Amino acid sequence: MSTTTRPRELRFEQKMSDAEALMWNIEKDPWLNPSGAMISILDRPLDIELFKARIRTAVAEIPRLRERVVPGFGRLSPPTWATDPEFDFDYHVRHIALPAPGTERQLLDLATRLYEDPFDRTRPLWMFISIDGLEGGRGAVFSKMHHTVTDGIGAIRLSERYIEAEREAPAPESVDLDQVIADAVAEERADEDKPGGASVDGASPLDSLRRSLGHVARRQAGFARRAVGEVATWSGDPLLAREFAEEMIDTTKSTIGQLGSSDSEAPSGSELWSHRSRRRRLETISLPLDAVKSAGKTLGGSINDVFVAGAAMGALDYHKKRGVTPEGLNASFVVSTRADSAIGGNSFTPTKLPIPGSYKSARKFFVEVRDRMTERREAVSGGGALGGLAGVANLLPTSVVTQMARAQASSIDFATSNLRGAWFPTFMSGAAVERNIVMGPVAGTPMNITTMSYNGQLDIGFFMDPSAIEDPDDLRECMLAAYTQLLAAGGVDLDG
Repeated sequence: MSTTTRPRELRFEQKMSDAEALMWNIEKDPWLNPSGAMISILDRPLDIELFKARIRTAVAEIPRLRERVVPGFGRLSPPTWATDPEFDFDYHVRHIALPAPGTERQLLDLATRLYEDPFDRTRPLWMFISIDGLEGGRGAVFSKMHHTVTDGIGAIRLSERYIEAEREAPAPESVDLDQVIADAVAEERADEDKPGGASVDGASPLDSLRRSLGHVARRQAGFARRAVGEVATWSGDPLLAREFAEEMIDTTKSTIGQLGSSDSEAPSGSELWSHRSRRRRLETISLPLDAVKSAGKTLGGSINDVFVAGAAMGALDYHKKRGVTPEGLNASFVVSTRADSAIGGNSFTPTKLPIPGSYKSARKFFVEVRDRMTERREAVSGGGALGGLAGVANLLPTSVVTQMARAQASSIDFATSNLRGAWFPTFMSGAAVERNIVMGPVAGTPMNITTMSYNGQLDIGFFMDPSAIEDPDDLRECMLAAYTQLLAAGGVDLDG
């Protein structure tokens, strides 16, 4: 969130990118659910009518929040977005209460069940649920958004539309959302027959086929034009030939490095966590942000280096308590490829990270993990490999793509992601935000660990598959002990 009122640029394309289309397609296998969610714990229940007013304004200002997915013809082109003419605001914004006594454990379990409910793929792909009845007179808000709408950074920026910097922030002006929807539908249908116009609801199958074939032709022609254009300039400047070759080599190395398909460093992974299911369990811990920052600086790294190294230590300690010493673990972390501060879209690439199977010194282990992350991060070029590979994968049958995705997920022992929230107190329709617990997509792995900094603290959510990690409570304790040990190595005593 920004302390200024200047609105961010909106960046939402009418067609899904190849990477977004891939996430949309593989979700047909529920194990690969790519959605992200968050539970925000508040000091009191929010003012639901004021909150609804803020979300109505956001829907009016941000087209993606009122749009649903329109499939292309078969798999020949990515899906497009079009306004939902039957948009139902009350479907997307709900109000419920926890049963007594309203413990945080009940809240986390409720959030998990809400996450597991699949999106209606015929509606806009987001949801907010205000939750009353949390012990201590508190409240909460559960929010869920499909990854095709935006990535984690984009979602944080989007939250600026309903997060305030003061408790008594002015109410927004009322909007006629029905009229906004009607105007948007009319404009899209008027554009259908224009050259290059996108196919929306009501388009004929023949029109969808024509547009899809046009997309394939343009994509292939684009590849060909670039190659022909490059070669044509070589006779005038031989240096360009070498630069073009070097670019292709760098791209190939980036692809191999990110996927790990030919990675000689990749360990065999955890046999203990080999069983996978659709079940989910959410655990969480909080750390003082300044303590993590100070320890990272002393150890020679960043907050994110401390986060990933501590998670790796906790995972290894969990194995050690069960008499298991893996050859090594395979983690992943996310490299953002965003080059602006816009809201919307997806600009990231997942990157595989081999983890040593044991450690004796927390300090030395930190350095090794930090150096491996740096090497892998530097191997990411341009937008990363995800977009390029997705364009090929989207032409394959869904069953083949989901099998490939499951196979890739089976080689990962835990995924990590790091989000940066506001550094000052924030409010949500009259209620102060105390904590934000992110639920990152598990997507066939044993666990997604996502941290979010907020107002002087680092909240870490461990969203796991309890069929793989059979003792979630002990996993949480192992993680807390590992971070305590790592911060101590950096000169910070959490117990002091």
